[in-house]
Amino acid sequence: ETARRAALPAWLHTYNHHRHHTALGGPPASRVPNLSGQNT
Repeated sequence: ETARRAALPAWLHTYNHHRHHTALGGPPASRVPNLSGQNT
């Protein structure tokens, strides 16, 4: 359980920012306009 919890943040980052999602045409994070650092 401890190892799973420690690995989750890195996995979520990869899944949301780097993994290509065919239905979305890119990573899910690319579809969200107000992520930190995108709108200054």
